[in-house]
This record gives sequence, C-alpha cells and structure tokens, in this order.
Amino acid sequence: MIPVVVTVFALLVAAPEGEKPTPKEVFEKRIMPIFRSPDPSSCVQCHLSGVDLKNYILPSHEQTFVSLRDQGLLDLDRPEKSKILTLIRMGKDEKGASARVHAKVRDTEYEAFSDWVTRSVADPKMRALPKLTAKEQAKPKLPAEVIRHARKDRVLESFTNNIWPMRFRCMNCHTEGAGESKKLVEEHGARVAWFKADGPEATLAYLRASKLIDVDAPEKSLLLRKPLEEVKHGGGKKFVVGDQGYKAFRAFLEDYARIMKDRYPDAASLPKTKTDSLAFGSDIWLKLTDTPPAWGDKLLQVNVYAWDAKRKAWETRPIATSDRVVWGKGKLWQHNLTLMAAKGTPLADDWKKGKATLPRGRYRVEILVDRDGRTTKDWAAGLGARDLVGRVEVTSAWPAGYTKMTPIDASKVKKE
Repeated sequence: MIPVVVTVFALLVAAPEGEKPTPKEVFEKRIMPIFRSPDPSSCVQCHLSGVDLKNYILPSHEQTFVSLRDQGLLDLDRPEKSKILTLIRMGKDEKGASARVHAKVRDTEYEAFSDWVTRSVADPKMRALPKLTAKEQAKPKLPAEVIRHARKDRVLESFTNNIWPMRFRCMNCHTEGAGESKKLVEEHGARVAWFKADGPEATLAYLRASKLIDVDAPEKSLLLRKPLEEVKHGGGKKFVVGDQGYKAFRAFLEDYARIMKDRYPDAASLPKTKTDSLAFGSDIWLKLTDTPPAWGDKLLQVNVYAWDAKRKAWETRPIATSDRVVWGKGKLWQHNLTLMAAKGTPLADDWKKGKATLPRGRYRVEILVDRDGRTTKDWAAGLGARDLVGRVEVTSAWPAGYTKMTPIDASKVKKE
C-alpha cells in the first residue's frame, strides 16, 4: 500500500510560479495526473471500496468544473468551503505511520484542487458554463448509501459489534497478553494471539492482512472454519452452524467480502442489521444443570432480563444472551454471556468506557431450544417464541470467571 501512494504523490507536480496560470493550465498540470494514474487516491484511507477521487474528474477542465458545480460539490462564493475539498481532507486527523503516508498524497491533492477551484470560480466564463446532464456528470458508479457502508469506520463498527464481543468464547487462547495465549504463542508463534490488546481496530487491521479471511469465499474463511473444527483447531469446537458466534462471524465475513468485491449494486442490497443495540463480550458464565432429555444435544439459547424496581416489571429487552449445544449425556449447559445495551444509553456508554458487568440483582432467564434443528439448516434463522421452553428467575452477583458460574437448576424452569 505504501509504495502505491508514494507513486501517486510523485505524479502530482507543483503549480508553476511566476505568471498566474489559467484554470486550464492548473487542471492539466495538477489534476490530470490524478485522473491518469492507475494508482488509488487518498480516498483509500477512509474507504475500502466504491469511490476514488478520479471518479469526479472528466477529461476537460470545463466539464469537470460544471460536473462538480452541478452536484453541489463547489461553493462558488466561498471556494475554500467547497464540499469536494472537504471530502479530500477526510482522514486528516488520523494518526500512525500509514496515515502519515496518506497525508502526503491527500495534502497534494487538496492543494491541487484548491488552486484549480479557486481560479475557476473567479472566471466568469467558467461560472456561466451550461449544465451537464446527469449522465454526463462525473461521480462514483455506486450510490452514496453503498459508499458510506464501505467506509472503514462503518466496517470497524460492524466488527466491534459482531466479532469483538465473541472473543470470550475463545477462552483467552487468542487474546493477546492473556495467560493461556502467552503459552500458545511460545509454542505456535504470535499468529495465535489475533485478538489484539490494543482493541478492535488493531485486531481488524491484523485480520485484514492475514490469511484468515477469504473474500472470494467468506464461508470458507479459516476465521470461521477453525472454531467450527472443520479444519484442525487446538481449541476444539467453539461454534456450531447457526449459533450466535457463527452468525456474528459469518455475517461480518459475508458483508466484508461483498464490500471488498464491490458486490453491493444499490442501497436495497445492503444488509438489514439492527442499529439500536450494542453487544459487549463478558467472562460472566451461566450454567443450567439437570437439563431434561428433550433438550439434549440441541442448541439452547438463554435471554436474560433485568428486573426494573421502579416500574416493578421486567425489562422488555434482554440485557444478556448466549447459546450453546446442550451436553445431553451430562445433562448440562454452560456458557459465557454476551451483554446487550441500547445504543446511546448510560449503560452502553459505561460499558464502552470499561468492563461490561451485570449488577447484583434479580433477573429472569428465558430459555429457547432449537428442537427441530432449524438453525443448522439455515444459519441465519433465529430462535423466537416458537422455541420458548420456559423461564426461571435467579438472583445473582454475576461474578466473572469460568470457575464462578451462576448455576440454575433446569428442573425449576417453568414450562411454557
């Protein structure tokens, strides 16, 4: 990536000194090298696909000016406030080595466009040029909704809310700096610890550069097949097709692959995802003992609801959830909880800042069982009212740790 942007930078020559150049001269000497370059522009700093600065350039300076003007990307009275310049400057506040390299290209692009735009809007003839038709205008082929969806910050948000909360399912084997991970790194190398200590952004950057994601066949990605134990995995089976972990990984991988391959033709094709709820991984464990034979070896999901003392009623949305296949022979189900909070609430804000925990108190646990194996046949299928087998109340301080599980006797579950 670095050699690519340096090549682009080398193509952008400085504006001539001495006599004031015409808009056409500035365009030909400073803008056309961007248009002709086979290398991506600084847009790649913020976007994974769908847009490049050259998408807004036409072969002539007049056509380019009119195209930008008619799309509202130029401010004829305040050229320095033009939207095209704002778009070029996106990402200027990012830090890091790669950001510094992008900055060289971005600053040169900005200076070239700023010079050309300023000179162009000052020319009455340019301002008076007739409009182009919509088909004649230069712009990205994809609609704005698809371009926004492919922004790196949007992809990171999806990763943070899908894959990052599932890290506790891996029992710290893949968490950088964790005790078990340290042992495995000594034995197998640093690649084991792919959940990075610096957080979701560092983890996603590592995965994008690794061989764990297959953008041509996302369902065959090692990131998905290893926890399924379809290929050798020292940690054993962590997912089954259709459980919450599989759904989260598969949904992210499918979306990421479509973005990278430009497979979203329009806004209607974008994934329909819930945007009002945030997920937080936790090391809080719940255990169901003496499970009935009918639940044996089937996928069981728990939804945990908090008691609202002020309203004297149960909350209407779960504060935690988890799922795993019941160990039929041992009449046992146990797993760590993924905590849930509505976006923008004090609870979500607190969990973002620190460790996600459940306060001591009274809770209702809703139990759903995939009795007909529907999720195995359709990985995207969810469990709902038809799968509800019962509810049970529990009071717990919800201590963290595998050895400190909150136990529930399944025989106390009130059947539905």
